[in-house]
Amino acid sequence: MTEPINHDPLVLLARRAAAAGAEVLARREVAEFNLQDKSAAGDWVTDFDRAAEEAIRRVLLTTRPNDELTGEEYPSARPTHPSGYRWSIDPLDGTVNFVRNIAYYCSSVAVRRESDGQWLAGAIHAPALGVEYFAGHGLGAWKLDVKTSKLERLHAAEASDAMVIATGFGYDATRRQFQAEVLKNLMVDYVNVRRIGSAALDLCLVAEGAIEAYAEYGTQEYDWAAGALIAEEAGAKVVRPEQSPGWQYAGHVDPSKLPASDGR
Repeated sequence: MTEPINHDPLVLLARRAAAAGAEVLARREVAEFNLQDKSAAGDWVTDFDRAAEEAIRRVLLTTRPNDELTGEEYPSARPTHPSGYRWSIDPLDGTVNFVRNIAYYCSSVAVRRESDGQWLAGAIHAPALGVEYFAGHGLGAWKLDVKTSKLERLHAAEASDAMVIATGFGYDATRRQFQAEVLKNLMVDYVNVRRIGSAALDLCLVAEGAIEAYAEYGTQEYDWAAGALIAEEAGAKVVRPEQSPGWQYAGHVDPSKLPASDGR
């Protein structure tokens, strides 16, 4: 295919890096999890999270050693002579799904130009689903079926009277209660809700029009960095958090129903 996105160096690198992480995840073996709690019970990290991030970082640093790296599992890498570009890495978005052998998990990689805050490229690779999503600023959003090599351009869904929203819940009980109360108020606009367990893939579902909306409070940048660009390039309205914690949402969402904070 001759689309410009197939030749954009940042998009190509994001795809290579996400694929490197996904290759690690595809070797999933329960005996090698070394499962540990992070912030709370159920907020897990495994050796696969760490190994996938190491694989992603190697790809990025080999090609662009002067870019900054921000990841979930390791401290930020700040080069001596920074290029002004920063990569946001989630090596395993959907760790709980990964541990429980639920297919909705992925590696997510995106790059931002720090001078103006513009996200330029993003890629999400979900090995158990056999799909790859990617986007470039001004270049559209795309989905590749890894098994068949079928490539399609993504378009977000129009509003309707049968919309579905996706969301997620935090590990802290107080935050979960807040999120549940907001969801109760939101549901007047939707006929159903999905809880996939991966913010990155929720955003990709918005991008491909499988669902009409996604909203979640308290996600981290690496959770949504690539997915938000993919949804945006597919034509969905995307709002990134202005504070942390804050709301990240995409698609057909009424922001007046999203309280600014959980009061903490």
